[in-house]
Amino acid sequence: MKLIQTAQAQTDAPAATPPAPPAPAAPPAPTAPAAPPIPPSTAVQTAPDAGAGPQAPAPDMITQLVPLILVTLIVYFIVLRPQARRTKEQKESLKNVRRGDTVVTSGGLIGKVTKTVDDAEVEVELAQNIRVRVLRSAIAEVRAKGEPVKDQVAAR
Repeated sequence: MKLIQTAQAQTDAPAATPPAPPAPAAPPAPTAPAAPPIPPSTAVQTAPDAGAGPQAPAPDMITQLVPLILVTLIVYFIVLRPQARRTKEQKESLKNVRRGDTVVTSGGLIGKVTKTVDDAEVEVELAQNIRVRVLRSAIAEVRAKGEPVKDQVAAR
């Protein structure tokens, strides 16, 4: 509209008045050197349209993660969980070793527990009158839970 009004005003004006001469231009002021042009590959991106919502992550990443998660779960339930259960059971059986139990040491010796020295050691009879002190951690398995040997002192 403004252009139309300006054009009409110029045609309505008398032709006798010549247009004013342009003012002399001022000398250019010294300026800093211009920045190098930005290559098209690094051009600044404009904001997305207001109607468009945020973009969802690429489905390729999700499809690559699903098999990895499944393998991790399978390994956990097949390998790690049963191993932890066996370790817990073995620690419990070592803690409950008492007189009369038949044990196998990690060196392969089989004997019968005759005495509990302390929390970390037991005395094992390998043969008649051959007794050795063994660390509880050196017991590989408890073969047979025996009846505890009764104290002869308590029987008297």
